[in-house]
Formats: sequence, C-alpha cells, structure tokens
Amino acid sequence: MTRTLAVLLLSVALPVQAGEIWVTNEKDDTVSVIDVDTLEVTRTYETGERPRGITFSKDFSRVYICASDSDTVQVMDPATGEILHELPSGEDPEQFVLAPDDRHLYIANEDDAVTTVVDTETRSVVAQINVGIEPEGMAVSPDGKIAITTSETTNMAHWIDTATQSLFANTLVDSRPRHAEFTADGAQLWVSSEIGGTITVFTTADQAEVGKVRFEITGVSADLVQPVGFKFSPDGKKVFVALGPANHVAVVDATTLAVEKYILVGRRVWHMAFSPDNSKLFTTNGVSGDVTVIDVASEEAVKSIKVGRFPWGAAMRPTKG
Repeated sequence: MTRTLAVLLLSVALPVQAGEIWVTNEKDDTVSVIDVDTLEVTRTYETGERPRGITFSKDFSRVYICASDSDTVQVMDPATGEILHELPSGEDPEQFVLAPDDRHLYIANEDDAVTTVVDTETRSVVAQINVGIEPEGMAVSPDGKIAITTSETTNMAHWIDTATQSLFANTLVDSRPRHAEFTADGAQLWVSSEIGGTITVFTTADQAEVGKVRFEITGVSADLVQPVGFKFSPDGKKVFVALGPANHVAVVDATTLAVEKYILVGRRVWHMAFSPDNSKLFTTNGVSGDVTVIDVASEEAVKSIKVGRFPWGAAMRPTKG
C-alpha cells in the first residue's frame, strides 16, 4: 500500500471533528451560531429577553440560556432551536455554571443578591443562597465541591460548599468583580475585577490571595482597561483575558502572572470560547456587534464575524463533519 493511499484511507476512516460557537445577542434576543471551519453565521435562533449566559450539557444535547429580562433560564434543542422548556431561575439571571454532575445549575441573580441552585432534571429550585449585592460571576471547582459567586457591589468572591449549599468563606477582590474560573486542577481560583482593572488569584485550599494580574496598554486610557471574561489555554500555561472597552485581549503567563501580549479585537470585548480543537478563540464584542477570531498559535486576530446586536456570551458545541 502506498503512503498516499494509506493517508487517504485513514482520512476516510476517521470522522473530522467540526464545531460551532454559540453567541448570545443581548439587544436582539437571539443566539447566533458560527461554524468554526467556514467562520460564518449558519443560523440564528430567537430567545427570551436579553440573553446573556450560555452553556451546554455534557453531551451537548441541550443548551441553557440566561434570558435575563425574562427572569428565566431557557433550555433549547441545539439541533432545531426549539425552546424545550424553561427553568426557575430567580430574578435577572446573568451568569451561571453547570456543575460537573451535569445536573445542578448555579445561577447568579443580580437583582436578588442570591445564588439560585436549580436541579435541571426535576426543574426545581433546590437552594437559594444569600450572597453579596449584584452577584455576577459563577464558577464551580472541577471536583464539584465548591461553587463561587462574585458580587459586583460588595466586591467579594463568595465560597459555597455544594454539599450543604452554604457559604463558608468570603474574600475581598478589587472593584466590580465580573468573572471567576478555577484552574483545571482546582488548586487556584482567578477572579477578574472590571473597575479595579485586575485579576486576583487565590489558592483554593485556604482562600489566600497569592497574586494579582495588572494590565497596561500603550495609548489606551487606564480607566478603559476593564478585565471581564477570561479563558485558560488547554495546557493551563496561558490565560486569555477580555479587557472590555480597551478593545484588546491580554495573553497572560499563568505562572508568573505577567502579561505577554495584547491582541486588538472588536469594541467592548466581553466573553470568549475556544473551538473544539482549541486552535481558534472567539471573542464577543458588544459595541461593534461582532465576534473576533484569534488564531491561538500565532496569537493574532484573523477575522471579524458580524452577529447580532451586543453579543455577550459564547459557548462551544462540537459537531461531526
């Protein structure tokens, strides 16, 4: 068998991994679906009012959408765009996170100063936990034992024991915390502070602050440098940070906390999602109404994709090509 024939047979035998990026559009009450190969919007689905947070079930058969102004979490069939049902969420759900058990949603209710825990199977509220004023960010540790809520006005990260659904610690961060993420090993928690202009890093074991990431872009006013969403690279060595109205994504060394590079993207960059093979990073740019595609290897922006008005959240769905 020739080498060329062997390669051709192998390419036929192995299905190509394709994928989509789902983007919520706050002002249009829609989600836009982007094909990661063609880098084009393939379809648009209607949602409830002001969709923001978005995430998929583990098997990607359901997509959960925070319809903030409808005060509900909608469950959509991603194959058809049909709203299957709605989940109770408390008032003004903004961000949420699905626990590793693929069953419990932890939802930040901005207007109620609570975190609502919803069982997606029974479609019922199992707990409401009082947190700080204007809760925003949500995270769950990889082992599912700790949930985090950040509160914008109280300027805290609230640590929740998921076994008892109760707070066990509160840690101060800089002004207006937006987003939280655990490292893949669960050893650290990172929290971005929009107005403070920083990311604060904590050790999970004792909730101790171990460092801060600070940002400075030549030619950009300091008050425009507002870190919001961020994503760890698959190997955990770098962190890509959306800097809001600074219109840049920062590339941060996850060990030294030093900023290595700034990538110019669209206006008011908010959240991000990787393609299934992690070769591309897609950013939602609210004011310019588009998505910037970043080539991860070169750390360069390669394309802008027009979506709806004020794109906010982003989530990846793998598909078979």
